[in-house]
Amino acid sequence: MVGLKKGRYVARLAQNDADILAAQQLRQFAFHGDASGATDADQYDGVCAHILVEERKTGELVCCFRMLPLADGNDITRSYSAQFYELSALEAFEGSMVEMGRFCIHPDRTDPDILRVAWAAMTGYVDDNNIEMLFGCSSFKGTDADPYLDAFAMLRDRHLAPKRFIPRPKAPKIFQFAQRLRRKPDLKQAQLRMPPLLRTYLMMGGWVSDHAVVDDHMNTLHVFTGLEIKAIPPARKRLLRAMSS
Repeated sequence: MVGLKKGRYVARLAQNDADILAAQQLRQFAFHGDASGATDADQYDGVCAHILVEERKTGELVCCFRMLPLADGNDITRSYSAQFYELSALEAFEGSMVEMGRFCIHPDRTDPDILRVAWAAMTGYVDDNNIEMLFGCSSFKGTDADPYLDAFAMLRDRHLAPKRFIPRPKAPKIFQFAQRLRRKPDLKQAQLRMPPLLRTYLMMGGWVSDHAVVDDHMNTLHVFTGLEIKAIPPARKRLLRAMSS
């Protein structure tokens, strides 16, 4: 996927510290609204592959995310997500895995092709590394669940993790939507309030935890999200691979 070019954008792997710094600055702006040059950085940055999506004409960074490869489920405790979710149910997964994290798009950019190019780059990375499961935390902006109740009700009804994989609570503050919500979802509102990244996971056959973590540091509610690559519908898989070639 190195040098993947589609339309106005190019996706590539970060090559040096300057590339990673640019990603950390974009994350700071996207997650915290701070464009002063501060950085969103943590200990995982040094062990991840970072993917950058840039505008071809200007070179401006418009999207970034990082990928943490794991040999199999025995390595799941090394993941960022393991800080927030008890993931022992995934330890028996025998295939290679990758955690996609810190996904963000520049807040001033609304072109849907940015997300498409990002997913094409992700597909290329998954294929190049023979990944069998993709996972991560999918975030709703803010820590108030009320605006997202229809979305959470739809997740409860349609997209909960298989019992053999379901993450258990670990974080001190959680919203147990699968147990507590009794409402029938308004599907239109659910789709409108669903984060685009999570919506794409679900379209490909992804699933989520039965609770959301209240993350005050990142000012988000997030759900653990998993996707077995073999579960992606063949037509969608062909489309993604066509984009990534």
